[in-house]
Amino acid sequence: MAHHHHHEHAPSNYNRAFAIGVALNVGFVAVEATFGILAGSLALLADAGHNLSDVLGLLLAWGAAYLVQRRPTRRRTYGWRKSSILAALFNAVILLVALGGIAWEAIRRFSHPAPVAGQTVIIVAAVGVVINTATALLFLSGRKHDLNIRGAFLHMAADAAVSVGVVAAGVAILLTGKTWIDPVVSLIITAIILVGTWGLLRDSFNLAMDAVPEGIDPQAVKDYLAGLPGVTGVHDLHIWAMSTTETALTAHLVKPHAEDDDELIEKISAELHDRFSIEHTTLQWERGQEINCCGGLCEISKTQKPELTHGEDYRH
Repeated sequence: MAHHHHHEHAPSNYNRAFAIGVALNVGFVAVEATFGILAGSLALLADAGHNLSDVLGLLLAWGAAYLVQRRPTRRRTYGWRKSSILAALFNAVILLVALGGIAWEAIRRFSHPAPVAGQTVIIVAAVGVVINTATALLFLSGRKHDLNIRGAFLHMAADAAVSVGVVAAGVAILLTGKTWIDPVVSLIITAIILVGTWGLLRDSFNLAMDAVPEGIDPQAVKDYLAGLPGVTGVHDLHIWAMSTTETALTAHLVKPHAEDDDELIEKISAELHDRFSIEHTTLQWERGQEINCCGGLCEISKTQKPELTHGEDYRH
């Protein structure tokens, strides 16, 4: 059995981004709630409550970003890496619930039109656009490589879009007097955000269920392993996400002859990392030509003697 790790793609440190994002949004919630009370606006108070859920979403993602860096223990041999996947999943669920609330309120307003949005509401919503956009930009660079960061980004981008809708609808209603503009704009924005949120939910759920991460073709990985010199068969291939940024692989390779095992392990580990972004590789050699499989689970026959090669942890 050979086990290798690459650590150069460790999760980026977003502590500063989370701290700024939380501080900005807590401040905005306080301002929004204050103006909501002074202006007697239920809409502003409701939006303040919604923005408070965004703060909780940011704290959830921040906590997960911290937990994934904790060292493994005897009981938790992978450490807390999966917490980033769970945080992304929870954030997707929170977002869907929030979108459901916005859509329900929008539909209700068709039959019960709300008062025209006042200038105070428009101004506060405009401030919300700036703050939510600034917070979203803090996570812009990491959204493609880390599902947990993507969850934080989507949360803030969604709020920025909703605030833009509030401003646009408020101005349009003041100019035309047509109250149906508000729910229509809300539903359009909800539909747009739903597309991104559904992708986050799907991807985070798949990772939580140990599916092969997006961007990795399992057949291409298997073909690569099967084409290695001296390898006559590949089975029990598993590829899964240890966190939102780290991928692991285990496989049994049938290789009748033991020549160049150590050198080949080094080569496989490096190429799996460079070609497929797989950081943690565990391979088991099998000596023999026949594999006994039953129900998709393979067992080594009595004539096969898997060789235990050295384990090594190396870093570049």
